[in-house]
Amino acid sequence: MATPLARRSVLAATSGLFVLGTIGSNIGPALVDERPELVLLLSSRNRNLFGSVPYIDLAPYVVIGFFRVLAAAVALYFCGRFFGEKAVRWLEGQAGEPPRIYVWLERAVDKLGVWAVIIFPGSNVVCLLVGHRGMPTRKFLLFVSIGIVIKLWVLRVFGRIFEEQIRAFLNFIDAYQWWIVIGLFALSLLQGQLRRGPSRPD
Repeated sequence: MATPLARRSVLAATSGLFVLGTIGSNIGPALVDERPELVLLLSSRNRNLFGSVPYIDLAPYVVIGFFRVLAAAVALYFCGRFFGEKAVRWLEGQAGEPPRIYVWLERAVDKLGVWAVIIFPGSNVVCLLVGHRGMPTRKFLLFVSIGIVIKLWVLRVFGRIFEEQIRAFLNFIDAYQWWIVIGLFALSLLQGQLRRGPSRPD
């Protein structure tokens, strides 16, 4: 049984990572070519990991990317473990009515077990669900780490293959990058106002 302090700490960590992730996702188009390490520290979403490949050395890419994805995965795992079904439904509610992808991921977790963690190591829903389903912590850490390593390798390889296209795209939007950032922040605020999901776990 989790102590109140542990529950509050997990909620605080998850909320903080969510805020940092939103900032990192929104400023990514403007800074991923100039400050890729900062962008990945804030948000190691797939598009940031992929877009940063031409501008960051392998060592910081792997270290920052691995631990940033792992931090979010662990926080969400413990949210699922401590708050159960309510945490899962709250996460789904952040997108309004639960889309098909959530139902599909729930079925994938039930059918694939640890393979779902390996295939979707950065999935909020998968990490919440396996925590809720009671997957042992050591088992989760092992398989999510394997999944993250595979994910980083795949994105790094494809980032190298499409390096010219990544550079060309970022150069193309260079003149408008901060307008894009402003637009992304405005969209994030608008989505926050439109969300009508369940209340946050008590």
